[in-house]
Amino acid sequence: MIALYIVSAEPGAGKTALAAGIGRSLLGEGKRVGYLSPVLADRKPEGAEADARFMKQVLGLAEKPGALCPRLDGERRLADRAREAYIEVAQNRDVVIIEGDCGKGPEDDGSRECYQVAEAVKAGVVTVEAYANGNPAPRFLESYRGFGQNLLGVIVNKVPASQLARVCDEITSRFGKAELRILGVVPEDRILAALSVGELAEHIGGKVVGKAEKSIDLVENVMAGAMCVDSGLDYFGRKANKAVVVRDDRPDMQMAALETSTRCLVISGGGEPIDYVSLKAGEKGIPIILTKSSTEAVIQGIEDALDRSRFRQEKKLTRLAELLQQHLDFPAIYRGLGLSLENTKS
Repeated sequence: MIALYIVSAEPGAGKTALAAGIGRSLLGEGKRVGYLSPVLADRKPEGAEADARFMKQVLGLAEKPGALCPRLDGERRLADRAREAYIEVAQNRDVVIIEGDCGKGPEDDGSRECYQVAEAVKAGVVTVEAYANGNPAPRFLESYRGFGQNLLGVIVNKVPASQLARVCDEITSRFGKAELRILGVVPEDRILAALSVGELAEHIGGKVVGKAEKSIDLVENVMAGAMCVDSGLDYFGRKANKAVVVRDDRPDMQMAALETSTRCLVISGGGEPIDYVSLKAGEKGIPIILTKSSTEAVIQGIEDALDRSRFRQEKKLTRLAELLQQHLDFPAIYRGLGLSLENTKS
């Protein structure tokens, strides 16, 4: 059995998305894939539990989510606890994908814990970080180098499409012949950053009424109600797959939004939709979210939620596979794990 440890030094870098994409690729190559997201030290388990539930679905795992994100606390050595948790989920598996959070420097507690886990299970380590501040170079190199020979390479994620060519050129020129391997430069993608209608409602404290089965649909954009009635159709037609936020006293703008590509209609101010708005939404199959918050507060809440969006929707998998196939060096990862593409297809 082989362990692949996917690690980042910051939240939201894209570990779970990469774990899902690589895991599905390995399944496609005929490999039996397991998953582990251990909770170290005093960290909160909620995020790991949600990721484990999602990965259980993605990889078709039989284990209960709790077994996939065990707490590695207690008096015994961390390495021993990590090895036991790994052995438990690795039964009858060819590859186990592990998620972890290292620190921003090699002396941080999180980094030292990650080094111990990697060494305990003899994992090949892939680190991932999100592009930031116009600097294409990975920002936490010293932390990554602490993995030593276990480090397979680094993935730079969420690069704006307009910057992709420049970032690829600069990274290649800087690290192309260095000891640090760049395994991929993956562009930012609107679909991967999207929220489901249900997640959006939860973030803004709203209530979904009508067409609740559409709560899994993905919202890629957000728009506020236009000020001019006559421009409603033209205005709302500018963006697709969107959430539209309109005050409860503007049924005219609510109706205009429903005539365009809208994932959900958010009615702010605490009022109920009038009958013909509810009827039109039902005919169009568009759920309505009711909230007492102001339009401005709802827009800010949705934008903040989109910025922090997590990869936990199966609808994103097709797009993810396309992006990784184009921008991730799968052969280098497989070779680093001791798996050739030819062997994985056998």
